[in-house]
Formats: sequence, C-alpha cells, structure tokens
Amino acid sequence: MPVAIGGYDAGWPDRFAEQQGALTELLAPWLAGPVQHVGSTAVPGLRAKPIIDMLAPVHSLREARAAVPLLARHDWLFWPEDPAATYRLWFLRPTPAKRTHHLQVIEHDDPHAIALLGFRDALRGDARLRREYAELKQELADQHAGNRNAYTNAKNDFVAQVLRHAGLPVPARDMLPE
Repeated sequence: MPVAIGGYDAGWPDRFAEQQGALTELLAPWLAGPVQHVGSTAVPGLRAKPIIDMLAPVHSLREARAAVPLLARHDWLFWPEDPAATYRLWFLRPTPAKRTHHLQVIEHDDPHAIALLGFRDALRGDARLRREYAELKQELADQHAGNRNAYTNAKNDFVAQVLRHAGLPVPARDMLPE
C-alpha cells in the first residue's frame, strides 16, 4: 500500500468515535483507561495518511492477549509477526490493502503508551511543531512512497526529539522490517 499524505479531514474524529465505543465494550475487562485517538489524524489541521490510529491502554498485556480472538470476530486483523510484540498487540481493519484503522493495545503505564499520548499532545499544542512534522511527513512520503515501514522508521528521530523536549522518556523502538 503506497504512502499517501492528504489534507486534514474534519471527519476523522467521527471515524475514531465510531470504533471507540465498540472497542471500549469489547475490551472492557482489560482496559485501564479510555480508548484514545492517537497519531496524526488525532491532531486537528495536520496532514496525514487517512488511517485512524487508536490506543487501548490495558492493565496487563499478558491478560489482554485473550482479546485477540474476540477482536478477530469483530473484523480486527492481528499482526502476530509485529517486531514490537514485546510491548503491544497490533491490529488493523478492515484489510491490509484498504485499512481505515490501526489499534495498539499497550499497558497503560508502558513508556510506549505514554509516548504516543505525549507526542500527540505536543503536536496539538504547538503550531510550529505541526508545520515541521507535516513537512517532514510529506518529504518522507515522497522518499518512501512504496515502503510504509521505511516511512514510519524514518520519523523516529523527530518523534524522539519532540518527546525529549516535552520532558518525556523516549522508549526504545523496534524498527519495522523494510
């Protein structure tokens, strides 16, 4: 699937909300807090790939693994080969070629969950930072148009810099296979 960055869509919060309620109900036994809208589509005005990124913070990742078949019955595709499987469960819907949503299930106090929320909040609060990130994303999308994982990996340094500036820990990140 090619990397294509588009303009902000005011309908993205609604697309998040459509899945948030169902996920809250499905994941209720494991959730440690509300399902969150993260990633670029969660930042008003930011250009992005039109895929809604979601975070489900759970008490225990080990216990939340029991939700994999439940989510599969509700059209969430699990990625068992995820190189970051030590700290998350990763899903998409409806298909890899026509994905509309990504879901990360991570322990609520894991540095990766904190980083997702902190990065989102930093972008929401700083117009200059949003512009810089939008420019970087477009440059990287042009450079890695046919390789979604290379595009994602190439954003790591920027994300780490933003987290450090916000006073947040920068979690170790497993690179995606390119």
